[in-house]
Amino acid sequence: MYIKKATIMNQVGLHARPATFLIQKANEFKSSIWIEKDDRRVNAKSLLGVLSLGIAKGATINIIGDGPDEVQAVDMLCQLIDSDFAE
Repeated sequence: MYIKKATIMNQVGLHARPATFLIQKANEFKSSIWIEKDDRRVNAKSLLGVLSLGIAKGATINIIGDGPDEVQAVDMLCQLIDSDFAE
């Protein structure tokens, strides 16, 4: 299991468009990936799960990976978040 913290600095937080980018990227990996905010953990490959967290600008989340490519997956998702979801 590999865990890394990320802070959402995107103006609108983690809403529909940036969440879709994150989910698409998460689905490129074989590992199970979760997003954790406060005491809730959801599947990072689920749009409804990610949106249900209501992640606003400035929120700190944990990205958690578990599987054969967990480090690569978590690092890539953190890079996407740090780039404000630029493609």
